[in-house]
Amino acid sequence: MIGRIAGTLIEKTPPELLVDVNGIGYELSASMTTIYELPPIGGSVVLYTHFQVKEDSQTLYGFIDKSERALFKVLIKVNGIGPKMALAVLSSMSSEELIANVQDSDVTALTRIPGVGKKTAERLIVELRDKLGQAAKTDLFTAPAVLKQIKADPRQEAEAALVSLGYKPQEAAKAIATVPVDAASSEEVIKAALKAMLR
Repeated sequence: MIGRIAGTLIEKTPPELLVDVNGIGYELSASMTTIYELPPIGGSVVLYTHFQVKEDSQTLYGFIDKSERALFKVLIKVNGIGPKMALAVLSSMSSEELIANVQDSDVTALTRIPGVGKKTAERLIVELRDKLGQAAKTDLFTAPAVLKQIKADPRQEAEAALVSLGYKPQEAAKAIATVPVDAASSEEVIKAALKAMLR
C-alpha cells in the first residue's frame, strides 16, 4: 500500500499529476482543491495517497492532507459514489464546507456539484452524516477545523436523540433534513423535526 509520496512535480494536467520520486514517475489523480495548493512545475510536493486496485485498472489518488483523503475514503463508501464522483465533490468544496453542508442538510449546495442531482445529494446527507460521525471518533480527521465542526453539530445530537426516542435512523435523518438551517440548538432541531414527522 502506498500511503504517502514526496518528490518533484513534473506534470500538472488536472485532474492528473505526475510526481518524480527518486527517478520513478508516479501518476496520480487529484481533486482541484489539492491541485490549487500545489507549487509550480518543478516544485517539491508531499501528497497523502489512496491506492485502488480493480480488475482492469490500478489508480493512485493524491491528497493535500489527511483530512481530504479521509473524506475521499468515506465518500467512495456511499452507495452510487465512485472515485470520479468523490473527486468531483472534493473539487467543488473544501473538506470543511462539505462537512458543514452535510450537517446543515443543505441539498441546494450539494446539487451545485457537477453530476450530483437532488436524490444523490439527499443520499450523501443521510449516509455521510452517520459515516462522518463514526470517523470523528477515530484519528482520520486531524485538522482542528474539521474536528470542531464534527463535534459541535446540533443536528447530530438531535438525530441521536430522535433515535433514542424510538425513531429509525433513516426517519430521523429525513425529518432533520427538513429543518431550516438557522435552527441553532439541538432542542430547536428536535422540535422542528418532530413537527415535520407529525405532518
